Amino acid sequence: MQKKSNVFARVEPEIKEQAEHILNQLGIPMSNAIGLFLRQIIMQRGIPFDMKLPARMPVTIGAMNAEELNNELQKGYDDICAGRLHDLDDVIAEMQKIKNNQTDADIN
Repeated sequence: MQKKSNVFARVEPEIKEQAEHILNQLGIPMSNAIGLFLRQIIMQRGIPFDMKLPARMPVTIGAMNAEELNNELQKGYDDICAGRLHDLDDVIAEMQKIKNNQTDADIN
């Protein structure tokens, strides 16, 4: 039997729980998944998936100064005045569709 080496990593509990849930459904122990990941790094000679920033970073209130916040609020107000509105049910349905497509892509 080959000798084994320990790998210690700190991750957020929620991320670990979500990953464990998926791995359990696949019947793969966490240690095996980490081993698979490391083997892919070797085979790919790098991280085995694209790592890039999104084309447009989401806007967060905490990262904005007062002027930026006022500008964003004004944009929203202008959209309302111009009738550029979306039905909440349509927005939720679209978000669910995007989520399902991402889940399907992750499986494939």
